[in-house]
Amino acid sequence: MRPVLVLVSTELFGGNVYKALDAAIGIELFHNFTLMHDDIMDKAPLRRGKPTVHVKWSENVAILSGDVMFVEAYKMMIKVEDQILREVLDIFSATASGVCQGQQADMNFELREDVSIEEYLHMIKQKTAVLLAGSMQIGAMIGGAEQSQSRLIYEFGENLGLAFQLQDDILDVYGDPEKFGKQVGGDILANKKTFLLIKAKELAIRNRNADLGKWLNGTSYDAAEKIEAITSIYDNFGVRKLAELQMEEFVMTALAALDKIPAKNDTKALLKSFAESLLVREH
Repeated sequence: MRPVLVLVSTELFGGNVYKALDAAIGIELFHNFTLMHDDIMDKAPLRRGKPTVHVKWSENVAILSGDVMFVEAYKMMIKVEDQILREVLDIFSATASGVCQGQQADMNFELREDVSIEEYLHMIKQKTAVLLAGSMQIGAMIGGAEQSQSRLIYEFGENLGLAFQLQDDILDVYGDPEKFGKQVGGDILANKKTFLLIKAKELAIRNRNADLGKWLNGTSYDAAEKIEAITSIYDNFGVRKLAELQMEEFVMTALAALDKIPAKNDTKALLKSFAESLLVREH
């Protein structure tokens, strides 16, 4: 999705997509570098149904391979035209830094019990949204967009990324495993600090409900029973609806930014349709 958004953003502003191919490849190399290192930190055995690099070979191989991919990403990115090179590299560097900070924040949350909704949204903005936004802004620059327009497409991508992550939180609990692509309830079993869990904890404290805490602090439980119990708590507190409302707010903000871009072409209509599709993604 990310390299495609580079190309689509270039086309949105009337640019030649072939001039954006190297940057798009650079974005994909960077994204896969982050996945390779994330898998090490998460001790993940599988990625896309296949053994992860650190499992198949070793952690050292995975670390060094990821490092090389990061370097290769920069080598692809510097192939953009000279007049926009400095600005594109500034965007790419800020994006890369944000993603790494977001991953660190996500790991820090595992050791904390007092994570707020504001902190969570800031974390997913860095970890997920900035890469979508940066990809689109780089594509816009290659397409010849003015700075004000490239900032608008960045705002569109950032809010779209926030909505996308919130939808992912919802689908992890309520999705169809076959359509979602992975087993539902994984976040619940890991006590992962998602929008749903943070909001449920806030409401549990407010309503003096200790049931959620019992499941989060328990060390011996049946996995299916825990998923069912916490999902029931989410239902009782209505946190799914709260997450959907927040997601819809991000989509509306994204569409408002897109509407301000003066381009009138099929590409703009495609981006609008893509954003709106988040609101009707099958559960």
